[in-house]
Amino acid sequence: MLTSRAAILALVVCVIALSLAYPLREYVIQRSQIAQLQDERARMEENVAELQEREEALSEADYVEREARARLHFQYPDETAYIVIRPDSESEAETDPAEPTEPWFTQLWRSVEEADSPDPDDGL
Repeated sequence: MLTSRAAILALVVCVIALSLAYPLREYVIQRSQIAQLQDERARMEENVAELQEREEALSEADYVEREARARLHFQYPDETAYIVIRPDSESEAETDPAEPTEPWFTQLWRSVEEADSPDPDDGL
């Protein structure tokens, strides 16, 4: 059936396969980690490039002035600022009818109270 030479050869092949399995597994894991780190590095480099562009834009006085006027409504002392307030009818028309008028916790508490006192018609 199985000679001693064949048994020794099979044993040697198994030992070699087992001794190579762990390092090969570690190699594959490390390669995937390297790929993930390279992707993360590329994302970080893109982020750094965006931040550098933002820094360059913020170093320009014209850009800073435009942003301050647009976002913060800054003005020079000799200027007059006007704020336009829309009529109430337009603001009411813009609200979504599906949007709740009460805060979420009020609705939650009301549902708890309704669950505590069920209608007598429900059930039996």
